[in-house]
Amino acid sequence: MTSSDPTRATDRRLAVETWIVLGLSLGASGVYAVVSLIRKATLPGGIEGQTATLNASRDNREVFDFVYQVLGIGFALVPVALALYLLSLDPVKERVSERLGLDRHHLRFDVLWGMALAAVIGLPGLGLYGIGRLLGITAQIIPAPDIAYWWTVPVLILAALQNAILEEVIVIGYLMTRLTQRGWGTAATIVAAAALRGSYHLYQGVGPGIGNFVMGLVFGYWFHRTKRVMPLVIAHTILDVVAFVGYLLLADRLGLK
Repeated sequence: MTSSDPTRATDRRLAVETWIVLGLSLGASGVYAVVSLIRKATLPGGIEGQTATLNASRDNREVFDFVYQVLGIGFALVPVALALYLLSLDPVKERVSERLGLDRHHLRFDVLWGMALAAVIGLPGLGLYGIGRLLGITAQIIPAPDIAYWWTVPVLILAALQNAILEEVIVIGYLMTRLTQRGWGTAATIVAAAALRGSYHLYQGVGPGIGNFVMGLVFGYWFHRTKRVMPLVIAHTILDVVAFVGYLLLADRLGLK
């Protein structure tokens, strides 16, 4: 055995582990999103004539709709628990929450920067959506269900938080950490994470895929410089809450339905 064998074995283990985690979570979503994009592009009217519903009703009976929504949110976070557990097995002294910047030691910093990042990403994002619709490369996005119950807004907020935790912990915290451990350079790591983020948004069209890729570059660079995921979770939550709840409250007034 050569002295490099343990290093190669570790690299192989991390590679396999990473593929498994992604295959159980956002990597699988990326594959489905690509297939969905091809399907939309080949339908009459192309991508422009299709819709992408983000938080559709799960059942025509209220109680089961609620149960399915809550179960979906809960089970979607299982890959996050897996990723954090696997990172906790690394031979390092720091806790996972501290390594990824998910602790509460810098709450003011996290909240202020989370709000700032939401503004930086959100406003251009609206512009990209409008341009994408004009160019015919973005589907009509429907962020909230047609039927609203007393619990719809709280569930939409929970869905926004779930999306933020899932994406930022897996794509930024877990994936970027693992790629760095495998010897990837900073630029390659950030681009790979951004490409994954863009891929699983392609079911909304090419425009959102590009927009989320750019968002991924910004978020990836932020994590590289600060080693904190919490501001990204906060920013992502704000963006989704505004999109989901805002659409629910304003769609009728603005003639979006």
